[in-house]
Amino acid sequence: MMSLPFYQKLHQHYDRSYRNKDLRTTMSQYQQEKRSSAIYTHGSTAYSARSSAAHRQESEAFSQASTTSYQQQASRASELALSSSVSQKAASAYNYGYSRGRTDSSLMLEDYSSKLSPQIKRARKGLLSGEEKENLPSDYMVPIFSGRQVHVSGITDTEEERIKEAAAYIAKRKLLASEEGITAAKQSTVSKQSTSTLHQEEAFEKKSRKVAIREKAEHLELRKTLEETEAYHRKLNEDNLLHAPEFVIKPRSHTVWEKENVKLHCSVAGWPEPRVTWYKNQVPINVHANPGKYIIESRYGMHTLEINACDFEDTAQYRASAMNVKGELSAYASVVVKRYKGEFDETRFHAGVSTLPLSFAVTPYGYASKFEIHFDDKFDVSFGREGETMSLGCRVVITPDIKHFQPEVQWYRNGAPVSPSKWVQTHWSGDRATLTFSHLNKEDEGLYTIRVRMGDYYEQYSAYVFVRDADAEIEGAPASPLDVVCLDANKDYIIISWKQPAVDGGSPILGYFIDKCEVGTNNWSQCNDTPVKFARFPVTGLIEGRSYIFRVRAVNKNGIGLPSRVSEPVAALDPAEKARLRSRPSAPWTGQIIVTEEEPTEGIVPGPPTDLSVIEATQSYVVLSWKPPKQRGHEGILYFIEKCDAGAENWQRVNTELPVKSPRFALFDLAEGKSYQFRVRCSNSAGVGEPSEATEVTVVGDKLDIPKAPSNIIPSRNTDTSVVVTWEESKDAKELVGYYIESSVVGSGKWEPCNNNPVKGTRFTCHGLTTGQSYIFRVRAVNAAGLSEYSQDSEAIEVKAAIAAPSPPCDITCLESFRDSMVLGWKQPDKTGGAEITGYYVNYREVIDGVPGRWREANIKAISDEAYKISNLKENMVYQFQVAAMNIAGLGEPSAVSASFKCEEWTIAVPGPPHSLKYSEVRNTSLVLQWKPPIHSGRTPVTGYFVDMKEANAKEDHWRGLNEAALKNTYLKVQGLKEGVSYVFRVRAINQAGVGKPSDLAGPVVAETRPGTKEVVVSVDDDGIISLNFECDQMAPNSEFTWSKDYVPTEDSPRLEVESKGNKTKMTFKDLGVEDLGIYSCDVTETDGIAASYLIDEEELKRLLALSQEHKFPTVPIKSELAVEILEKGQVRFWMQAEKLSGNAKVNFIFNDKEIFEGPKYKMHIDRNTGMIEMFMEKLQDEDEGTYTFQVQDGRATGHSTLVLIGDVYKKLQKEAEFQRQEWIRKQGPHFAEYLSWEVTGECNVLLKCKVANIKKETHIVWYKDEREISVDEKHDFKDGICTLLITEFSKKDAGIYEVILKDDRGKDKSRLKLVDEAFKELMTEVCKTIALSATDLKIQSTAEGIRLYSFVTYYVDDLKVNWSHNGAAIKYTDRVKSGVTGEQIWLQINEPTPNDKGKYVMELFDGKTGHQKMVDLSGQAYEEAFAEFQRLKQAAIAEKNRARVVGGLPDVVTIQEGKALNLTCIVWGDPTPEVSWLKNEKLLASDEHCNLRFEAGKTAYFTISGVRTSDSGRYGLVVKNKYGSETSDFTVSVFIPEEEARQGVEEPPKGHKGNKKSP
Repeated sequence: MMSLPFYQKLHQHYDRSYRNKDLRTTMSQYQQEKRSSAIYTHGSTAYSARSSAAHRQESEAFSQASTTSYQQQASRASELALSSSVSQKAASAYNYGYSRGRTDSSLMLEDYSSKLSPQIKRARKGLLSGEEKENLPSDYMVPIFSGRQVHVSGITDTEEERIKEAAAYIAKRKLLASEEGITAAKQSTVSKQSTSTLHQEEAFEKKSRKVAIREKAEHLELRKTLEETEAYHRKLNEDNLLHAPEFVIKPRSHTVWEKENVKLHCSVAGWPEPRVTWYKNQVPINVHANPGKYIIESRYGMHTLEINACDFEDTAQYRASAMNVKGELSAYASVVVKRYKGEFDETRFHAGVSTLPLSFAVTPYGYASKFEIHFDDKFDVSFGREGETMSLGCRVVITPDIKHFQPEVQWYRNGAPVSPSKWVQTHWSGDRATLTFSHLNKEDEGLYTIRVRMGDYYEQYSAYVFVRDADAEIEGAPASPLDVVCLDANKDYIIISWKQPAVDGGSPILGYFIDKCEVGTNNWSQCNDTPVKFARFPVTGLIEGRSYIFRVRAVNKNGIGLPSRVSEPVAALDPAEKARLRSRPSAPWTGQIIVTEEEPTEGIVPGPPTDLSVIEATQSYVVLSWKPPKQRGHEGILYFIEKCDAGAENWQRVNTELPVKSPRFALFDLAEGKSYQFRVRCSNSAGVGEPSEATEVTVVGDKLDIPKAPSNIIPSRNTDTSVVVTWEESKDAKELVGYYIESSVVGSGKWEPCNNNPVKGTRFTCHGLTTGQSYIFRVRAVNAAGLSEYSQDSEAIEVKAAIAAPSPPCDITCLESFRDSMVLGWKQPDKTGGAEITGYYVNYREVIDGVPGRWREANIKAISDEAYKISNLKENMVYQFQVAAMNIAGLGEPSAVSASFKCEEWTIAVPGPPHSLKYSEVRNTSLVLQWKPPIHSGRTPVTGYFVDMKEANAKEDHWRGLNEAALKNTYLKVQGLKEGVSYVFRVRAINQAGVGKPSDLAGPVVAETRPGTKEVVVSVDDDGIISLNFECDQMAPNSEFTWSKDYVPTEDSPRLEVESKGNKTKMTFKDLGVEDLGIYSCDVTETDGIAASYLIDEEELKRLLALSQEHKFPTVPIKSELAVEILEKGQVRFWMQAEKLSGNAKVNFIFNDKEIFEGPKYKMHIDRNTGMIEMFMEKLQDEDEGTYTFQVQDGRATGHSTLVLIGDVYKKLQKEAEFQRQEWIRKQGPHFAEYLSWEVTGECNVLLKCKVANIKKETHIVWYKDEREISVDEKHDFKDGICTLLITEFSKKDAGIYEVILKDDRGKDKSRLKLVDEAFKELMTEVCKTIALSATDLKIQSTAEGIRLYSFVTYYVDDLKVNWSHNGAAIKYTDRVKSGVTGEQIWLQINEPTPNDKGKYVMELFDGKTGHQKMVDLSGQAYEEAFAEFQRLKQAAIAEKNRARVVGGLPDVVTIQEGKALNLTCIVWGDPTPEVSWLKNEKLLASDEHCNLRFEAGKTAYFTISGVRTSDSGRYGLVVKNKYGSETSDFTVSVFIPEEEARQGVEEPPKGHKGNKKSP
């Protein structure tokens, strides 16, 4: 019984006892067989009936066992299997020798050596992958039967060393061939391990003591002989090492439930390494025909077939076929699919259900054992520049496709997830993932990885993104720093750090300037006056609670570089304060955080701070940190920092004016190299506390040293545009940020940065290099203290790809078939391995009743073409084929087995399919498709071709033809493609019989222009020679340029000459003419279809010939024709500019056909660097009118330019020159830089302003209006050079002519501004506009008369027209509806409103040009509320009007003599007629004979006392009342006696106060 393979370890029926029992059982079968055999009786013929083939099979098994012995199975179980297998195989071989009647061992050794495989010494990995090893039980070893331990110690990796070891074995065979009496087991096992295991088997062998002693002696002699024969190892013939395939582990049959997955495993040995093909019922399994159904893998020698979601149709016999050049071997296994007998619910197979049988594989995405994730149209290594945009993307194909579930797509930069921000955005369209940079920064440089996860499966793809520096604004200035971040933040300062740039602009960086900006503003301010060299800096002078952003600029002797990317906002708050205020919102837009202080308590002086220490010290600053005191009270405390020189006690307070609020502080202005001590005091309202303990002595200087330079720089080849650089890290480096790598072309002396973002580690891939160039590299380390010195330059290395064997060819097809031969065609490999393909090898095999036979070689010598005719085939026999490509690195893997083709004579009349389709010149919207004619042309010659195209993912019915008429050429430029879409193409040939079968597909190919793609450029040199030029930056080391005309090579054309050097090529026309019309293309071999073309048609031919003629007879190119301009002092400048001038260029100056020369009147100047030619004249006079010409001669080239200055043109120029002269004179004294103008302010005032220049303290300014001086209260200080005159509430009265005069001892200047007529109207229009814009929204106000709509303006002028409209119609003003202006209020009064007055009211303020509208909706609730208020006010007015009241007639005080009569009359009014009553001393007074009270005619009341008595004195009141209200009128009556008055003297009567009391 054979052992179970490891993949059964998780099955329920697996018995762990197999791990020991299977080894013992298998070994004992051979041992028992040998005991009963005739091997122990010499000369026996017990095995004579066995065929030699059977013994050879045992020998092959022995060879295979040897192969597996080097699987690194270091366990006792494997050692036991090793020793037992060796003895059994050796015994079998020995028996074979005696069965042939021979007593020596030469036959046995010869048989074994003939089957020796070179793989027995290969450093092969075990049959388990890393994932499978982790799943194995800890004490379980996979039973792999190794043959024996080899005789040469060590495991080698190279083919040459494996050949050496096999040669050693043959040398041993020759040495012992003549010896007798030695058993086969002893002769084949000579190592220590094998010798020790043989001693365990000696009990089963009949031999004498003499034989045993001789064995040991010969063993020692053998080891010595092996060392002596080591020199002959290279002479071994490799062909003797080839052996046929053999299954080490065969696939096992399975019985599985429906919907379950199953895996078939097998392990195959053989040399060359066999290729395994899986069959189902003798039909090859096509993975692509059933996506997701089958998964075929080959990993570490283990071959697996996985069948997903088994159903009844998967019940079949499966065969694994292993093939190599020595033959084919098959192994069979059966799969039986059973239905689950319980009540089966299909919904159990969906996500989230856990009630399935344990054997089902259920993922969160439903029933799927595995997802295959592929990336198409992948992004490559990308290069960008700061400030540019960039997009990375690839198409994601997931099999199987689950419609309702989307994968999880995550982007990473240098292993860290990328989150969307204002700098970078991610997008997933359903099948394409993109990462877009809206504004590239150097911080974005790094290795980008896209990871797509579907359930438990994920795939990822990575490529590097390089970001180059933006162009410096100042030549030679350093690049911008990067990664500006906040390290620490508190109330008093924020520590900012950054990374130094890789590019210093050619001179060392002197330091850095730090800028800050408050969040919400654009006001940047510089934080440090002198540059700081350390890459950290504490920023002070911040406002507590405000948020800031920062940026850094580098500076060298050439200037200041561009600023870095701004940091993230950070608030100037202590961390504890941030946590306390985290839930409180910040103030609007400024980012200011609201800070509140606690109520202080009095009486507690804070104690000293504790734990004071220097946490950072540089040559620019020192940072102190401490803990607040325990004794501090409940109020906030402030800190004062003191310093003193080391060893002294003269403490000085550092922050005398600005106390510190946080327990950290940065000190500046310290002497570098000097020693200090520091201490801190606390203070609050109660006083200043005791100082803290002083710090230790601190020396001002950088504690962090600049790192040392890296060493041992080693470059190695990677691709044709990249090199891998490794180095040893800097020794004793602290706080290392990373490394910068630079490259230089050998001999150029110019260094370019390979990265702009420091990289960690000691390995980096430098991309973007030129293929074929030799480079040297150097590295420098960087930390916060600065950049190290450069390392030593590396050795030079040429940029070329590492060479590997090519990938398999593809798409094998039968191009033509005959009675005994067939013509095959195929496509070249996708990857050539970095070297030119030198040939192809074709194998074929017969297929009888679906069963393939052994492979045979079709050609011994390599084939250079991609088509081959195979002869000597059998008629009507079915064949299969495979092709392998070869380059200088070796033979690549063979292609997949082709479809089955029947060898028979083709008699069809139509042509066969074209072949060798290829595409080139792929661009965003076009490509060029080429093909070769069919091998089989049919009965008549091919007359043309039809090209079809469809999108790669479209169905078969989406094919569409690209040409209606048949093409005569074997190429076509396909236009109108969609950018980013993948296409496939096919071609059909046609003859008189019809259209033949389509060719194999070309593609898929994505329509997009590859980065770095260049086009063919036409050039004409100075001699008029026309050439086409092409340059390629992506060439492989063996790439060559191939020029074609109409896609036919032009190698032997007598009209053309081709010259190629490096990555550039040039094709020159010897005599361009009509016969040269056509498409010229240049292809680059050994690349991914890099090509370009250029069309020379009749128009282009004419243009090139004209250009050639111009170059033969050149002219000086004129950049600017002759022109004239007036300079500041009235000078005249004539100038022209040529494109370029050499040092020998000459210029002649001509005026009116006469040459003029330099002198007092004319000044000439020629700048040959810029091509500028100038002539200056101090003044234009009448005799200077005429024609000016500049004649230029530069070598053979000539040129001229003429300027005509005659008539009005000259007079205008002369007048302008004189004006400029006067202007210059004017500007020598005080003058107006900007003349008087007006401006309307936001307060609707008019501001007259002008700008003056060249003024001094004694300069006076005087304002005039209509020639009258205006007194100005303010005195101008001229600090800003602006003089103003403010006119408030501007109106018509302010119209006039305004003038302002500047004067001092140097002269005077004046400026006038006319504000009359049209100018006044224009100003008033602007004033009215400003007033209209100041109008408030319309408001609704109810009055006793009705409803008023109103708005306020700053002030009102009559020029502002007011129009009211109701529901879109202008309002007609009546007595009921009125409009007006009261002060600053503009109103519309609606008296006695009705429902018809509802609607939208618009007030339009017309400023003379534009109408400005304000609208209010007087309807609905607004109208109802206003109307109700109007009714209330109206009733109140009526009540007030008709209320009872005393109109007049009663005095305040009445003084009367006793006995006299008192008569009072008053007028009363009210509607209805009021009721009248009288009061005396607040009591009701009734009418009687003494006091007569009357009320007549409803409006007159009479008060009469016939004889006044002293008792009548008192306070009286008249009360009138009706339904609208009442009123009381009081008066006082004073009665006196004459005698008493005479006696008491004259006294003033008491004054009374009349008061009317109203009550409703």
